[in-house]
Parts: sequence; structure tokens; C-alpha cells
Amino acid sequence: MTGSAPAVEARGALVLALRQAGVRDVDVLRAIETVPREIFVPYRLRDLAARNCALPIACGQTMAAPGVLAAMLDALDLRLSHRVLEIGAGSGYATAVLSRLVREVVSFERFLSLSVEARARLEQLNIVNATIDCADGLAEPERHGRFDRVIAHVCFADPPQGLLGVLAPGGRLVCALPALGGEGQEIVAIEAPLGPVRRLAPVRLGGVVDGVARAL
Repeated sequence: MTGSAPAVEARGALVLALRQAGVRDVDVLRAIETVPREIFVPYRLRDLAARNCALPIACGQTMAAPGVLAAMLDALDLRLSHRVLEIGAGSGYATAVLSRLVREVVSFERFLSLSVEARARLEQLNIVNATIDCADGLAEPERHGRFDRVIAHVCFADPPQGLLGVLAPGGRLVCALPALGGEGQEIVAIEAPLGPVRRLAPVRLGGVVDGVARAL
């Protein structure tokens, strides 16, 4: 594993906590255990990196708790042969975890500084099967072919037709939608082209913002 012995032990404890919380996908747990979350968070917060909590990152954004990420990855039902589209790379942590689980990850981040720093972290970890581009991910996917899975770290008002449209037959999108009744949000899984919306767990993610923020 990557990192100092205390960091490795802390990630092991995190995985145990996730397992006790109900995460059962062994591959997802192993990927979370082998990716050093501490290098993806602001330096002042590194002591919190191995806790199952959301953390603030640059540009006013937030890195989801590992438990939320694990739930979304479990819902994707990933295979090593899959090509995955990610919307909202943030610091690159989820991208790095995904890279351990699939053949290829194509990720978009609308904040220029976040995308530059995230790419540097992937290079630091010698991750070669994932790319992070600064772009409006909702405007870009059709230029990049078909994907087996799409994960979007945002809450949509309605199922996003553009993302569903880039899925290969049998593909799956995982994102968040408003909870039934309008109170809160839920992680959802939607089969291509527009299968039933499977609602999985409460979550709190940011809303959709169009465009690219190259000044940040």
C-alpha cells in the first residue's frame, strides 16, 4: 500500500468501519484501502482523511465521505472491463479509486485549479488508466464515445438524458436525485436507456452548475 505505516493502518480501520456500516463489495473496499485519501485533501485536514466524513476542498467544493463513495461504486456494479465516465472529479480521489476497479476512467472537472491538481495526484500515484479534463462534463460526453457506467457526484432535478444517452446497452448511471416527497436527496441507479430509477440511500451532494470555472 501507499503511505506511511500509520496512514496505512488508518485506512485499514476506515475499511473496517465501512464494512461494519454495510459495505460488502470486496473490490471497492480494497480500492479504498489502497488509495491514500490523505494526499487528496488539504494538508490541514490530513488527520481527518481516514475518517468516514465529508471534507472541504478547494474552490468551495466538498469531497464526499468514503461511505457515500462506496455506496455509489457498489451501485455501479463495476467490472474490470468497464469504461467509466465521471462527472465532478474534485480532488481526484474518487477517480483514483475508480482506476483500481475498471479498465478506463474519463473524468471531467469544471474548476481549472482542481483539475490540474487532481491530474498531478494521479501522476504521483502512477495511475495511467484515468484522465481528468477541465470541462463542463455535461456538455462533453458525446465526444468521447460510449461508456459502460457513468457516475456523477451531483444532484440532478430529473434523470439527466444527456448522460443516459452516452451509455452503452446495459449501461448504468449512478447520481443523486431529489428524494420522493421533495425532502432531501437519494443516491439512484438508472439503467440505460431509461430504466426504472432504483433509489438506494440518502445523500447530500451539490447541484448542477453549467460551464467551466477557469478563473479558479
